[in-house]
Amino acid sequence: MTLRTPSAASDPRRFIELNLPLRPVPGLESIRLHTAHPGSGLRRLLGVDSGAPPYWAYPWAGGSVLARFFLDRPQTVSGRRVLDLGAGGGIVGIAALKAGAASVLAAETDALGLTALQLNAAANGVSIETVATDLLDASPPAVDLVAVGDLFYEKRLARRVTAFLDRGAGAGIEVFVGDPGRAHLPRERLLWLADYSVLDFGEAAASSASSVYAFTRT
Repeated sequence: MTLRTPSAASDPRRFIELNLPLRPVPGLESIRLHTAHPGSGLRRLLGVDSGAPPYWAYPWAGGSVLARFFLDRPQTVSGRRVLDLGAGGGIVGIAALKAGAASVLAAETDALGLTALQLNAAANGVSIETVATDLLDASPPAVDLVAVGDLFYEKRLARRVTAFLDRGAGAGIEVFVGDPGRAHLPRERLLWLADYSVLDFGEAAASSASSVYAFTRT
């Protein structure tokens, strides 16, 4: 496949529009995301020395399961201010707004991820406020609910996320976690709420069970 211009570095927004087509999320066909495929040429966007593919370019299980949960149970987010922590491509925030959330603040430190998120939000007819700074060592913003999908894949990050969620729960903020069972999930702090079969990144066809939890205070 011949990749299309423009230059990825000079206009990443246009590059994403042209090379990551809008596709319905499997099992969540009401949501469309700009999604990478083998011919997308992501190295042109990320640089030839980039390692793992960017998480914002694909729907991951933790985000997909939270999105399903919010759409199936709109009362969990209706009228509430939501923080989508580690938002990636924005699937969780998009679902929350479709389910009636009053507002969504998406925290994402990757500039390209923020670009993709805003494109995805516009494609789904919603408006999401974004913040590019790392919030994990700060006090939670003024929200009613924090949604966390797929942030427990690395030990140090998981500790920082858990500490942030502790501060939020201590301030009376409700916390929902979506995860397929990553290695550093703090299971002792979680109350199971629901299971859904969703695709995870890298799975071609098979679905596996992922879970939604409420984060509990110590």
